Amino acid sequence: MLNRTHAGLPADFKRDDKARGAFVSALRRYVLEDLAAQMRSDFTTRVAPSRPREAWAAEGVHEALRSRDSFRFYSALRTCSQDLLYQVVRAPIERSQERLQRHAAALGSFGSLTLDPDLPVPRSVTAIDVHLMPGSYHTQYGDQDLTMGAVYEHRLRLSTFGVFGPNLDDIGQSIARFMRQRYPSWRPQRILDLGCTVGHNTGAWKDVFSAAEVHAIDVAAPCLRYAHARAQAQQRAIHFRQMNAERLQYPDASFDLVFSSMFLHELPRRTLAMVFREARRVLRPGGLMLHMELPPANQLGAYDSFQLDWDGHYNNEPFYRAFRATDLAELLCQTGFAAGTHLQHVVPSWHALGPRAWRRAVAAPESKVDSPQTGRLARGVRWFCFGAWRD
Repeated sequence: MLNRTHAGLPADFKRDDKARGAFVSALRRYVLEDLAAQMRSDFTTRVAPSRPREAWAAEGVHEALRSRDSFRFYSALRTCSQDLLYQVVRAPIERSQERLQRHAAALGSFGSLTLDPDLPVPRSVTAIDVHLMPGSYHTQYGDQDLTMGAVYEHRLRLSTFGVFGPNLDDIGQSIARFMRQRYPSWRPQRILDLGCTVGHNTGAWKDVFSAAEVHAIDVAAPCLRYAHARAQAQQRAIHFRQMNAERLQYPDASFDLVFSSMFLHELPRRTLAMVFREARRVLRPGGLMLHMELPPANQLGAYDSFQLDWDGHYNNEPFYRAFRATDLAELLCQTGFAAGTHLQHVVPSWHALGPRAWRRAVAAPESKVDSPQTGRLARGVRWFCFGAWRD
């Protein structure tokens, strides 16, 4: 499982490494599906009847479950498995550093990579090990290093146990295809992906809108080096650039789509408005700002909201709950998007359903946000996205 990425970026995963990876991936699936279901059952049958349904809120569910064995076992194993992810992938990638750099340097000339060594990396990245990831995204071990990008990709592959598809791009593939089907006359010519990490969802937009010029930014140089090499290995022409989404170095009205996936909840609350304003500035009239994100707290029931908020309490996600508490419609209006231009969708997983079933699902009445499948890593996942058109 660990070595099934792409032939252009080989890492030295030995048989024991792969066995450990398979174990950790299975453990993650057990925790996020089986133990999560047991915890839900414990709450539903033994805890929830103590109050009227409407009296429960996410924090109340959290407090009520904290002393229960179902929650303690779930939380202990989930935290342990998160740590094991990095233990499994880190050593093989560190001993593969030179090999990865050589292969990256020998790849083709698809797209481009522009780094800015003077760019200040925000404290929201440098001050904590986000996702309990030692060194966070930005740490680098030399001028050509791409270790943290490789760590991120292989960790993501294990931690999502197939939900993101063989190329880890289910979010991008699902949403890009959804937008093409739902808005058939809309054909973006220039696309910008904010906070792209290793570009795993960026490439999907190039697949679906092949004529478009695709750009992607991030603040972490090793992730961008890896993303560029990854895209080259897959023969995708994508232009990667080290840049902060708060201050985009692009002209006004220069893109038809500004997209992000699982990025906004990593930002301090005060930064969100800056990112939205910058996105609006670089959009052409009729362009779209679109974000795949965690569903908002005010659109989920108490239990599902509690379960999503677990990361905000225990997984080094300090801005997670504040983002989920944000009134997205209000923030869009505050940053210049007219109320009539807002949109949100719940998009079924392309990888989980397959082309025929996926098209039938998209043609059916849209699913509600308030569902255990919305935004959670589990079979039948559905992706929440929101945004606004530039008037």
